Amino acid sequence: MRAAVHTAVNEPLRLEDIEHAAPADDEVTIEVASCGACHSDLHVRKGELPFPTPAVLGHEVAGTVGEVGRAVSGLSPGDRVVTSFIMPCGRCARCAAGEEEICLDFFAYNRAKGQLYDGRSRLSRPGGEPVWMYSMGGLAQRTVTPATSVYRVPDGVELSDVAAVGCSTMTAYGALRHAADVRVGDTVAVIAAGGVGSALIQLARVFGAGEIIAVDIGADKLEAARQLGATSTVNSSETDAPAAIRELTGGRGVDVAFEALGSRATFEVARDSVVEGGQVVVVGIAPPETVGELNLATIARRKLRVKGSYGAKPRRDMPVLLDLVARGLLRPQDAVSRHYSLDEAEEAFAALDRGEIRGRAVIDVA
Repeated sequence: MRAAVHTAVNEPLRLEDIEHAAPADDEVTIEVASCGACHSDLHVRKGELPFPTPAVLGHEVAGTVGEVGRAVSGLSPGDRVVTSFIMPCGRCARCAAGEEEICLDFFAYNRAKGQLYDGRSRLSRPGGEPVWMYSMGGLAQRTVTPATSVYRVPDGVELSDVAAVGCSTMTAYGALRHAADVRVGDTVAVIAAGGVGSALIQLARVFGAGEIIAVDIGADKLEAARQLGATSTVNSSETDAPAAIRELTGGRGVDVAFEALGSRATFEVARDSVVEGGQVVVVGIAPPETVGELNLATIARRKLRVKGSYGAKPRRDMPVLLDLVARGLLRPQDAVSRHYSLDEAEEAFAALDRGEIRGRAVIDVA
């Protein structure tokens, strides 16, 4: 099968013919239709997130089921499905505690080594050299993934419309529901209106947030944010963003500020934009050396809460998200601004790196 292979830091993706193994008992093979281009993949490309090479990136996959392992139930060949980038093992202490978004095996095997949970990749070059997998390695014509990451797509929903649900939308849902517990009428700020930021804006509207303030440095992204549901926008390249947010909220600040990029600058905007007793939720994945400052006296005096959020709980939350899509309450396709072919995968990530992508770009593999 053809795949876009990441061979070295800052080197272009290389189209190769590689092989895939049959699924294990608890795994599923997926014929990939579409795969989102995510900033996390870009961080790996640039060496900001260490990961072994050669590797197939791509973790926002929609497609059809090919083969199913002997122990898999509820899925059949031909089913239209979407995947979650978090692939819970279902067995570790965190999964048993209901915290599968921080599954220990996922981080130990997949995020650290590019393996599935028997310590092997399912991808290889023709000579047998392993090709490591970032999540399921979706920038390929086929992929093999644990069945815990695979969910049926509702009838009438286009696969390319929901590819990004498994990462950007699921990440946003986890931040809103589990980290911040946003309630009807809450005021929120979304700092950085990229892929995850766009999903935060859409879902904050679904959750009934009273005011949704989008902050970015790109006028085109801010206009897109308004179309997705932002009630106000702030261009942080032109104004003091925390001051502007306080002005928009009558001097109060927002109940929750979501940092959705992973940088010191965006963290500081979020930190300085919340009301007393408010929450700063860090969602963006930053390079490992990135730090943000906190004044301990200010945290205590203002009773600020700073939280991290890695994603939603796939087995609980993916069905909820797909139901919202089926009922038309959530339209992830509205955040997709560009489509590329697998041959154009390198171009897609170059455009993402240049800041040219509004919302999400999708690579159509099939």
